[in-house]
Amino acid sequence: MARRSSPEVNAGSMADIAFLLLIFFLVTTTIETDKGISRKLPPWQDENQPEPPKIKQRNIFTVVLNSNNDLLVEDEEMELKDLRQAAFNFLDNGGGSGSEACSFCQGAGSAESSVNPQKAIISLQNNRGTEYGTYIAVQNELVAAYNELRDREAKRLYGTTFVNLEAEYNDPKTGEGRKESLKEKIESIKDLIPQKLSEAEPKG
Repeated sequence: MARRSSPEVNAGSMADIAFLLLIFFLVTTTIETDKGISRKLPPWQDENQPEPPKIKQRNIFTVVLNSNNDLLVEDEEMELKDLRQAAFNFLDNGGGSGSEACSFCQGAGSAESSVNPQKAIISLQNNRGTEYGTYIAVQNELVAAYNELRDREAKRLYGTTFVNLEAEYNDPKTGEGRKESLKEKIESIKDLIPQKLSEAEPKG
């Protein structure tokens, strides 16, 4: 009696199925993007570099976050919602005279606060127990204070905000000639109001 041959499985289409599955996963998978704060780190300091010039205490705006997420600004408790305006007032104080005078500042001109935005430094110190969300929120308020002042001066000098200048510069549709013009304006505003945000090593 003749033996019946067993049927074979057609595996010819398995490669196509695997390829289609690979395409499916590549199309549907979302890749996590890095989150955090964009900062340009200072250049590496040579050990033999001379001591930096001393900074007047009135030009330093001290912000401290403790382990309970309490905010201390210039040694006084402050709510987060008030931080942006306080930082703005500090930067825009314009309390200098002579070579340190600020020609565009509209602040109170207090002798206890900064002389010029170019001299002003915001010093932020955190505690190791500070929550990351609070840390980010404080950072956002401080950067927003710089951006508000830059927006005001960009409107005065160029008729548009600093944010709009940067957005147009970063737009891929913007032509190279226009980008050169925008870059000059952006750099001039940054020189006028440099973002000097110092972060001390966390305590605790």
